[in-house]
Amino acid sequence: MTQRFDYQGDGLGLVDDKGRVAIPASLRAILAANSPRADGKDGGTVIIGVHESSKCLIAYDPGFLPILKAQLDEREANFRLEEGARNPSFKRQAAQGEAVPFDGSGRFIMPGFPRFHANIGTNAFFYGTFDYIEIWDPATLLQDDRIPDVQKSCARYHCAQKGIAL
Repeated sequence: MTQRFDYQGDGLGLVDDKGRVAIPASLRAILAANSPRADGKDGGTVIIGVHESSKCLIAYDPGFLPILKAQLDEREANFRLEEGARNPSFKRQAAQGEAVPFDGSGRFIMPGFPRFHANIGTNAFFYGTFDYIEIWDPATLLQDDRIPDVQKSCARYHCAQKGIAL
């Protein structure tokens, strides 16, 4: 693949008892373009992991993994120059992730630990941030003071469209 596409889009997915949820269509199309199946069929692979500093998940295509690792290598090298020592926590946090298949409708099973970590129950708010997709429990997102108002407003909008009170 020569070109990667940026993740832009948002939406709300309903999570069933088994942890199945569908990636919103706008984000699913980008994920599929960045992670095409070798057999040409719909669907692909998404990596689900925990965010390094927010109580949410990140989702990305396997092609982003070497980019993420290079960013972490650079971050660690800069830390070593400034502090004179290694900080293994950079990679410890980012290494948590699990590759899972998604079907042509964007459905995948959210891995148990990441889902638990991010407090995701029956609703998952998806928000593209160019490099990856954030996946939030809407109530957790609204309580986080570091989240921009536009992202909070977007979560409120999608919840209201589905009749979900926050």
